[in-house]
Amino acid sequence: MSSAGTPFNVLISSAGRRVGLLEAFRQALRDLDKPGRMLAVDCSPLSAAFHRADAGFLVPRCSESGFVPAILELCERERVALIVPTIDPELPVYARYRSAFAEVGTKVLVPGDGTVAIGRDKKLTHEWLVAHGLPTVQQWDAAAAPKDLPFPVMAKPTFGSASIGVGRIGTLAELDAIRDEANVIVQEMAQGLEHTIDLFIDRAGTCRCAVPRRRLEVRAGEVSKAVTVRSPELERLAMTVAGALPEASGVLNVQVFLDSASGRAAIIELNPRFGGGFPLSLRAGADFPRWVIQETLGLDCEARNDQWRHGVVMLRYDDAVFTQAADIGLDL
Repeated sequence: MSSAGTPFNVLISSAGRRVGLLEAFRQALRDLDKPGRMLAVDCSPLSAAFHRADAGFLVPRCSESGFVPAILELCERERVALIVPTIDPELPVYARYRSAFAEVGTKVLVPGDGTVAIGRDKKLTHEWLVAHGLPTVQQWDAAAAPKDLPFPVMAKPTFGSASIGVGRIGTLAELDAIRDEANVIVQEMAQGLEHTIDLFIDRAGTCRCAVPRRRLEVRAGEVSKAVTVRSPELERLAMTVAGALPEASGVLNVQVFLDSASGRAAIIELNPRFGGGFPLSLRAGADFPRWVIQETLGLDCEARNDQWRHGVVMLRYDDAVFTQAADIGLDL
């Protein structure tokens, strides 16, 4: 925890294209009149957010043994107050070493190990949802799935991220073709409209805000067009999920289909991190970065569920960050 005059430096991990998230934290520091720098790390200099940060640092991939030592050294040297992970594979790594980061004065924005494990593993997600009586779709291991599945179904990697490896399976022949692939599950096609619900959970484990975003269009696995929707049903469902998860805290998102004709909801995924479409919830008034910083500083958190607006639309378009070839190690 930093004092009033101590800089509050924020590190966006695996920064990639998350310029909007980086700028949201930068604005939150300004709004709170808190000095601090926005830092970014990535395994590649070909990251837009890397170059929009006040400083960018190259580090090993989160799957490599040098990742944690490199981040720890960086946090101690740069006096990082908060790490914000952005991709699924790094969540269990940060969760495992959160106490080591705490020793150098850095908080990592990850929930308890149980919630990280549930969100990371789609088999475990499904088992947990069923065990808690929460609505979801039918799911099978691809290798052992019966021949009379309700085709079409969706095939997904058990430990997938960013929709990589997700595909529609329309026939038994297509299913048979993937049966030998390791760690693949198939899910019943959910009916209705897809929503991602952004959740802010305070340090006491209370869900203070739930913002459903209805997906209108997805590109390359990330939402490109969406609208915020006031839905007491979806908000209650998401808060029920948050309340049941073990040691849930910070920022999560829940993916839910809602079929208006039948009234049936179906949860398909839990992600214990900022979603790619979070900038829409922020624009609607759900200032998660501000609330995260307040909680990290031990201040009174202003989070409430009545602060965001219904019907705010996000229509994403391409922008660019420009730099020099030498800055990214490009040999011309």
